[in-house]
Amino acid sequence: MSSAATGAKPGGLFGNRLFQTILLSNVLLQIGIWVRNFAILMYVTDMTNSDPVAIALIYVAEFLPIFLFSFIGGTFADRWRPKRTMIWSDFLSALSVFVVLATLAAGVWQMIFFATLVSSILSQFSQPSAMRMFKIHLRPDQLQQAMAFFQSMVAIFMVGGPSLGIWMYHEFGINASIAVMGVAFLLSAAVLIRLPETPSGRETGGEAAVPGAPQQAGSFWKELAEGFRYVWRSPVLRTLGLTFALAGIGVGMVQPLGVFVVTEKLGKTKEFLQFLMMVNGVAMLIGGGLMAALSRRILPQKLLALGMFVGAVTTLGIGLSEQIWLTLALQFIGGLSFPAIHIGISTMILRWSDESIVGRVNGVLNPMFMGMMVVMIATGGSLKAWFPIEVLYAASALAMVLGTAALATIFKHQPPEQATAQAVQGMPSH
Repeated sequence: MSSAATGAKPGGLFGNRLFQTILLSNVLLQIGIWVRNFAILMYVTDMTNSDPVAIALIYVAEFLPIFLFSFIGGTFADRWRPKRTMIWSDFLSALSVFVVLATLAAGVWQMIFFATLVSSILSQFSQPSAMRMFKIHLRPDQLQQAMAFFQSMVAIFMVGGPSLGIWMYHEFGINASIAVMGVAFLLSAAVLIRLPETPSGRETGGEAAVPGAPQQAGSFWKELAEGFRYVWRSPVLRTLGLTFALAGIGVGMVQPLGVFVVTEKLGKTKEFLQFLMMVNGVAMLIGGGLMAALSRRILPQKLLALGMFVGAVTTLGIGLSEQIWLTLALQFIGGLSFPAIHIGISTMILRWSDESIVGRVNGVLNPMFMGMMVVMIATGGSLKAWFPIEVLYAASALAMVLGTAALATIFKHQPPEQATAQAVQGMPSH
């Protein structure tokens, strides 16, 4: 598909109006999300005297919609016009926040969970719509670099976001924190008005350019099933699904064990965990910048494999280390490589999916990672009662190595548009 048809521009990435707009929108959303996450966490902790069940409900409200709405949101993202979907998602998120603010004023504090639940549900419609916009309006060679810049932005907020949310709550209280969240969502919706109008997947369903893409729109359930069939027919996406699940197992297994590394392996108090997290966050920020510079030279499946292999080595090392300096060094190296995982995954979904089905592919694959991660987070604490830390970290590393091995089988696969271009160049002239 030509750039004229898609609205893609021949200039640089930062000269692309769509990229500028979605980047600014995401900065505003990140502010709202991090203030939400930590202000609500502090508030619920204060209101319930640190009740673990109430605190767990925050994470349920945040992650459960990924399982329940990812498939649905991805399908509707393909059916609806992406610009309208993204604007309405942010607007409705803001509206729900102000409803919660009104109920807080009335003394019904339990409605605080509603703000997290609604915004998490709506993000399952907005995020795949943004992926479709990237697929349509950016050149293929710009996609991986775009994902790298977005990963850098996420890393910045991973470093500063918790402090921002906690500071907002302690300085201004829960009402002001919730208001900031609502205003951030409203401003994001306003910024998105700058996006170009883009046809829905149903309006372009007859123009699928990639073999195996759906050729015409059908009922919702048929389109949902087509997303699963599309992933299954593609050896690259099928392998990516397996890698997703293995990565989720690896990440989730050790996620709740950091405090035990600090107290049992390093002999420090649990508060020392924040230094490990800070080192990891700073390294992710640096790693995102490095990946942005290198991403155009490396195939996304190789970038993903590199990130998973380095993650496996550092995970194993952290599980075995009893030296503070070594653990911090491994945390830093692991943080450097972590952006490669997210950038590789996002780029592969975009480059191996037709624009009319990007939302459904994202909706099929994303729960594989999140599902396994949440399951392992939920069981990680109980596994600790049966196995030593070294064994659990070794099992996590093994899952990542298996994911790397699976990716090695598709190293030679070229993205469809690149393979087509090479085939055209190799055709004999007449």
